[in-house]
Amino acid sequence: MTPVGSLRSPYPSTDFDSVQSVDRLPVVFIHGLWLHASSWDPWLELFRERGYEPVAPGWPGEPEALPAANAFPDPMAGTGMREALTHFEDVISGLPRPPVLVGHAFGGLLAQQLLARGSAAGAAAIAPAQFRGVRRLSPGQLRTALPVLWNPLNRYRILRQSPQHFRKTFANAVSERESNDLHATCVMPAPGRPLFQAAAANLNPRTPVRVDTAAVRGPLLLAGAGADRVVPASVVRAAARRYRSAASPTEYVEIEGSGHSLVVDHGWRIVAETVLGFLARHGLTPEAADR
Repeated sequence: MTPVGSLRSPYPSTDFDSVQSVDRLPVVFIHGLWLHASSWDPWLELFRERGYEPVAPGWPGEPEALPAANAFPDPMAGTGMREALTHFEDVISGLPRPPVLVGHAFGGLLAQQLLARGSAAGAAAIAPAQFRGVRRLSPGQLRTALPVLWNPLNRYRILRQSPQHFRKTFANAVSERESNDLHATCVMPAPGRPLFQAAAANLNPRTPVRVDTAAVRGPLLLAGAGADRVVPASVVRAAARRYRSAASPTEYVEIEGSGHSLVVDHGWRIVAETVLGFLARHGLTPEAADR
């Protein structure tokens, strides 16, 4: 482990056939629970400006538009990590070359799984949900999950976050006004099943919440957020330690003062430039791909 101190894609989230004619290096953005795929819009614009071909597919059953996702979220009910992994593998199989992956929260966990399976050229996992073998759990992290985990029936339900809960958990490092704006423009209901799977990962030998940390793979960046209450930086550091014996490049970076909303709030550009710098260090650039 090496420590290191627009618009949305024009391609519909359910059809990537048109990407086949694009020669630029693809980047697949994978969001986590409670954020809609359109929350990546500023990232897509930036990465396209830098010469990449970015796409932001939703999770299985996720409506393409945020208003529809808030009004009709039922198709996502019961979606778990295994279904999500298969879905994104199908998305990647339709691309002209192995992409770079950028994932946040449970999307960061999926990015690690897909990278370990050889589906991608490299990946950045931002405040990624923990996987089996990571035993670090802070009291604050437990408090953020309890509203879901206290009721076993939530496992197969679609769950909504109130503006107050979003502010307390995701957006604790920004102003109340910005938190409310983010809730109105980025947040949608989410399935509860992945949270239950992650909570039981260390108790279930057959859990889908696992990563092969010894796999031969492309470069991986793990990014923690210094003020994160949902996935504290200490949890991401613990995940990074699981890669200590990995032969493939692994870096950890910490974004000081950021909460779990770091990919969508006013500091998103700092995080995006951190990812772009990582990609440049490891030759995962459009210019290198063309060569």
